[in-house]
Amino acid sequence: MRLTSEIWVAAYLHRLNLEAIPAFVTKRGDSTAGAVLVKLCTLDGLAVCYQRSFDLMTGDRRWMELASGQEADVDATLSKQREFDPDLWIIEIEDRHGRHLLDEPGLSE
Repeated sequence: MRLTSEIWVAAYLHRLNLEAIPAFVTKRGDSTAGAVLVKLCTLDGLAVCYQRSFDLMTGDRRWMELASGQEADVDATLSKQREFDPDLWIIEIEDRHGRHLLDEPGLSE
């Protein structure tokens, strides 16, 4: 059984909060099945956006980079994603050290 998007997002935000990593929901999507994008800003003008995708080599679902570079360019990619997916969730993280916890057990799988 899979978690709803809303529950996963709440748990993820809680986990980030426990590590004192600031994070905000900037776009709330469908509560049951909306896709989730995670934008990581390192507060130096750069950003990376991650999405859940299938790894064709292993068949596993993994967090993969959707876009990276100047924050304005990443924001443009997010705007395009929002245009064709109204159910999309966007979480923005601000961390100078680049921590996102997506590679942690329970989040990476």
